[in-house]
Amino acid sequence: MEFNLKAYIALRRKVVNDHLRKVLRLGRGAGSKALRAMRYSVFAGGKRLRPTLVLAGAEMLRGRWRSFLPAACAVELVHTYSLIHDDLPAMDNDDWRRGVPTCHRRYDEATAILAGDALNTMAFELLASQAGKGGVSAQQVVEAMRELARAAGPGGMVGGQVLDLAAEKKNISLARLRELHLKKTGALIAASLRIGGILAGANSREVGRLGRYGRHIGLAFQIADDLLDATCSRKSTGKDTGSDRRQGKSTFVSHFGVEGARRHAAQEVKLARRVLKPFGNRAMPLDAIADYIIARKN
Repeated sequence: MEFNLKAYIALRRKVVNDHLRKVLRLGRGAGSKALRAMRYSVFAGGKRLRPTLVLAGAEMLRGRWRSFLPAACAVELVHTYSLIHDDLPAMDNDDWRRGVPTCHRRYDEATAILAGDALNTMAFELLASQAGKGGVSAQQVVEAMRELARAAGPGGMVGGQVLDLAAEKKNISLARLRELHLKKTGALIAASLRIGGILAGANSREVGRLGRYGRHIGLAFQIADDLLDATCSRKSTGKDTGSDRRQGKSTFVSHFGVEGARRHAAQEVKLARRVLKPFGNRAMPLDAIADYIIARKN
């Protein structure tokens, strides 16, 4: 049976965007500069991959997905906060993101920092509102909050960014490179799937499988990003390219070359799809997303 991934992602992106507009309505915060910066960054574009993964994980186990939108959008707010902060001069010092100037270039550095802080805290308020929706208990929400906090904290994105900055202009081992990417990128992707599973009432084995799938596609996603940075233009990716080489970052491309990096990404996708086998046809969307991860052009 043929699966229309393009239509699947497009519908969920639209519904997620509609819900995010309600969450970030202009009346909230009296139209402050920080709120404008938050809206600017959230609606600058984006694939909405992480919220789609929350919804896909829940749908695979529960058979429905719309009632899990608060949790899905909470993950997207954390993701956008991380992009704002990663782009700052003290971090990756990028001027473009999703085809438009980065938040600190469009506004200013202080506003960008505050907008990121606000998105991060608002995410947990939004996730808390999931309790009672879609049959989700308060205990399930607490577990989902723990997953999100771990993925965003020192054991996840923050820790990965620390490793990334420390690795600039250095030759690091493959093991350290994998650890860096699994934290900086893979942790939130894996948490997205685990959160969907937790809220849908999955057992520990099912949640574990979702997390392992997420780690594999998270690593594949980052390798694909490395490849896009090395081989594509800003026009096609919507952000500065060639920055990894200019900043002396260790990537799968710098370690193995373009073709070697592509082989590593394909292997991670193969492992991800293998993890899904016990779920049978229910995993068709996630199976297709694994291929999309390394076929994307931005």
